[in-house]
Amino acid sequence: MDENAERLNRVFAALADPTRRELVARLADADATVGELAEPHDMSLQAISKHVKVLEDAGLVTRSRDAQRRPVHLDAEVFDLMTKWIERYRRRAEERYQRLDALLDDMTDDEKPQRTRKDAS
Repeated sequence: MDENAERLNRVFAALADPTRRELVARLADADATVGELAEPHDMSLQAISKHVKVLEDAGLVTRSRDAQRRPVHLDAEVFDLMTKWIERYRRRAEERYQRLDALLDDMTDDEKPQRTRKDAS
């Protein structure tokens, strides 16, 4: 399996959890510390830290040091990789639907009664 496929596996696995998706949504607005991320959740700082670690291992977030603060930062580059993967399969599905539409149109045209000269008069 190539490196991009492995990375996508980690990203999608990390985003399978609703809490981690909420953390990503929060980080899309602005960087935040683990404490700030934990505020709206009914779970411990340690549990939120574990979720952040999974996101970090998947390459979705990074942590930095700003004096006493350790903000978590969303890495948007990973979303480009995900978008390219999703778009490739979306295009394939769209092409299949277009072929199906054309086939159904052909079938409908074949079922229409043919007008004869007698009908036209």
